[in-house]
Amino acid sequence: MRKLTIIGGGFAGLTAAITAAEAGTRVTVYEAHRTPGGRARTAEGPYRTNEGPHALYAGGPHWTWLGQRGLLGPLAPLPPAEALRFRFHRAGALRRTPPLGLLRQSLRTAGKAPVDLDFHTWARGFAGERAAREAAAYAGVALFHHDPGALSARFVQERLHRAAAVPPEAHYVRGGWGELIGRMVARACEMGVRIETSARVESLDGLDGLDGGGGPVIVATSLPAAARFLRDPSLTWESGRTVLVDLALHGRKGDPFVISDLDAPGWIERFTAQDPSLAPAGHQLIQAQFPIGPGATGADGVAHGERLLDLGFPGWRERTVWRRDSVAQGRTGAVDRPGTTWRDRPAVDRGDGVYLVGDQVAAPGVLSEVSFTSAVEAVSLALRADHLAARHA
Repeated sequence: MRKLTIIGGGFAGLTAAITAAEAGTRVTVYEAHRTPGGRARTAEGPYRTNEGPHALYAGGPHWTWLGQRGLLGPLAPLPPAEALRFRFHRAGALRRTPPLGLLRQSLRTAGKAPVDLDFHTWARGFAGERAAREAAAYAGVALFHHDPGALSARFVQERLHRAAAVPPEAHYVRGGWGELIGRMVARACEMGVRIETSARVESLDGLDGLDGGGGPVIVATSLPAAARFLRDPSLTWESGRTVLVDLALHGRKGDPFVISDLDAPGWIERFTAQDPSLAPAGHQLIQAQFPIGPGATGADGVAHGERLLDLGFPGWRERTVWRRDSVAQGRTGAVDRPGTTWRDRPAVDRGDGVYLVGDQVAAPGVLSEVSFTSAVEAVSLALRADHLAARHA
């Protein structure tokens, strides 16, 4: 393939760029912002926040791919003492151990969950009402959805197993995901990829004036942005709606590492527990997510979070030195309802040499793994189509 154009320089776009460049393709990436990264950017300044809690799952395909290319970089291991500061919010109180019904082992041995049944109904049949509800809430860490129990049992079970794996699959990039993105950008540039920043492309027609058109195009934007770019309103899929709360506190001995809410989906994580470089000395950086339903407001999610903070971080209001609240709408990956799988999402191959990648398209995996898998698949399809066209020519 002689030429490839990529719209969007986030994790998916950079994965596609490196993969294509390795195959000898001339690649140009157009990124609308002044820096690449998309939702994988890490904020500049004293508090190195990501857009919501971020982790790399070691069991995923991108873990191997990044490692083979030396792109993982240094990781931030969790000290054993911090691992003991995991707390579960259950029946209005914080507990040090998960309830017996939660199931990590009981759900693992329950067989492969059905696609057509919702998770709550399926899990309730062998684990009981309360355990099913708490398992769904715990899985929320990898779902960012207000009602995980209503989603496909197969979909939720996979994420529950990945989130509850022993030893843990979740790992943390030292310095934040921006460090990983920086390494990917450097690798792409070393391979001759041209990355144009502050270059907003409004449509496929707009490419003609930039690079003369021609050659396949990979659209590596959010799904709503892709729908506008491709003028295709059918490009939709359900995602979560989540309140994100970032806090910097004066440190205090005994602060928990994680609070997992088993009464309703919600997650608070002290990211400086594993990576003190994310905040100035003496400060703790906390990132949290609280999913909200269609009828709820951002204030409802914030109130949920503040109740948990009151329980787990005494005096947090007086200790707060910096805070940021936001609402993520359709920016937390795909969720699959009963009767659907990842195969039912918008296809990667859109025809006429256009390919769609990102975390809401037809590719397997958990969270960022969907972006990675779809990017590699898009390049593979483009290479195959180019090879067939060359043969026929």
